[in-house]
Amino acid sequence: MLNEKTIQLVQSTAPVLKEHSTAIGKRFYELLFLKAPELYNVFNQTNQKRGLQQEALGYAVYAAGEHITNLEAIKPVVERIAQKHRAIGIKPEQYPIVGETLLQAVKDVLGQAATDEIIDAWGEAYGYIADAFINLEKKLYEETKTQPGGWEGFKKFIVDKKIAESDDVTSFYLRPNDGEAIATYKAGQYLTLKAEIPGQEYTHIRHYSLSEAPGKDYYRISVKREDEIKESPEGIVSNYLHKQVQIGDTLLFSAPAGDFVLEEDDKPVVFISGGIGITPLLSMLNTIVETQSKREVIFVHSTRNHQSHTFKDHVKQIADKHQNVHSYVCYTTPTEDDKNKNHYDKEGYVDFDFLKRIIPSKEAQYYFCGSLQFMETISKALKRLGIADENIHFEAFSPVSILRED
Repeated sequence: MLNEKTIQLVQSTAPVLKEHSTAIGKRFYELLFLKAPELYNVFNQTNQKRGLQQEALGYAVYAAGEHITNLEAIKPVVERIAQKHRAIGIKPEQYPIVGETLLQAVKDVLGQAATDEIIDAWGEAYGYIADAFINLEKKLYEETKTQPGGWEGFKKFIVDKKIAESDDVTSFYLRPNDGEAIATYKAGQYLTLKAEIPGQEYTHIRHYSLSEAPGKDYYRISVKREDEIKESPEGIVSNYLHKQVQIGDTLLFSAPAGDFVLEEDDKPVVFISGGIGITPLLSMLNTIVETQSKREVIFVHSTRNHQSHTFKDHVKQIADKHQNVHSYVCYTTPTEDDKNKNHYDKEGYVDFDFLKRIIPSKEAQYYFCGSLQFMETISKALKRLGIADENIHFEAFSPVSILRED
């Protein structure tokens, strides 16, 4: 347990680390990859290029320091990070070099303000926080390995089918290479791909939401093809999957993970998705329908137009067949064909006024997923509508928004 002096030093200096969080994160990764270049195989290089990983690290350090005496207060943050660590294979022996590098980054950025006393206090605090993560991740590794159909590390899966869902989204149906049963999962969870791409020096790790209800003898992920940018990891993996991976090829995946899951509840549920953010919510919708649940469902999806509208027909068919499911579509840039055929319910983005008009009750459970900007807009709208925090659930395709709770 940390002594009182250490606690006071950490909590009093946490705001300073927050102020310099981006610079500390940037310096940390510069040092880390010099010391351990093999970790390029673990960290998302696209997020590195965009500075998102650096900002996420800085925020995590600040949050942990601020709540050092009560990590339970940031339990959602801790659990999300632990789930990601288990999925990509972070091991206890990697924590010391991370701690050492983090303290050096703090010293480099803060200079003389980072006294030996402060650095020693944060060193103790890091050890305490690392132990919390290691213990939680040990439990997750054990549960994952011993569950029916579970496995350790990355396992080979055969691409059984490739199906185009829209102009830029393709679904991949995956079956285990060994023919054995596969682990089940909770609606909303994701698979983690280790992509070994020809011509690439390092492997690329990506998380892809499972887009089908659990209980099948296959997994399905639905991947949006991102634009490729020269000399940047942006789009490398999605283009590899779309253009190079063929039916019969094998890919490496770790077992399902994630804390963004459909809760068992009788309350009405509102799903709000933007673009490819539809994937985990579709898994949830399919689950409700397949389990014969009578829960009232509002499904809101926002995208550019019908050309980018993934699973358009599937959701419409569900809504037409089930009286408890109601679907709404928002197109930001509808085509003339969309306008003539009334393909959508609202032109423009999902906003406060639209949600106020369609939501069934403040007591509903709200699940939303999409880009960072989309997430921030929906979060603000729901809070403005007076939705209680315990009824708001989100997944985000960004390490920063994955961490933030505010």
